[in-house]
Amino acid sequence: MDDALLERLGAGKYLLVTSYRRNGTPVATPVWVVRDGNALGVWTAADSWKVKRIRARADVLVGPCDVRGRPTGGQVPATAEICDAATTARYRELIARKYGLPGRLTLLGSRLRRGRDGTVGIRVAPAG
Repeated sequence: MDDALLERLGAGKYLLVTSYRRNGTPVATPVWVVRDGNALGVWTAADSWKVKRIRARADVLVGPCDVRGRPTGGQVPATAEICDAATTARYRELIARKYGLPGRLTLLGSRLRRGRDGTVGIRVAPAG
C-alpha cells in the first residue's frame, strides 16, 4: 500500500475492512476511517465480531466503499491490530474532527452506552 493509496483511503468517508472467520470465510464490514501516519485507523465496539476475528487472524483486506459496504474500488492486503487505550483515544479525537457533528454524537452515544473501555481502535497497516 503506497502513500497515495493510504491518503486516498484515509480521506474517504468509509473503509471496507474484510476480516476472516476461523474457517477462512471472509466478512466485510464498512467502518469510518482516519489516517494514522503510515497506517489507517478505525474505531469499533470492543466486543464486536470484527475485533474477535482480528484477534484470531490479523491479515485483512481494505478498500473504499459506500455506507452500505458496497466496494467503490479494489481491496488491498493489510495487517490489523487492536490498539491500546491511548491510541484508541487519539482515534476518537480524529474521528470527531473528521466526521464533525455526526461523529461527535456517535462517539457520545457509544460512551454513554458502553463507557470508554467499550470501544477500541484498530490500526490497519500495509501488509508485509
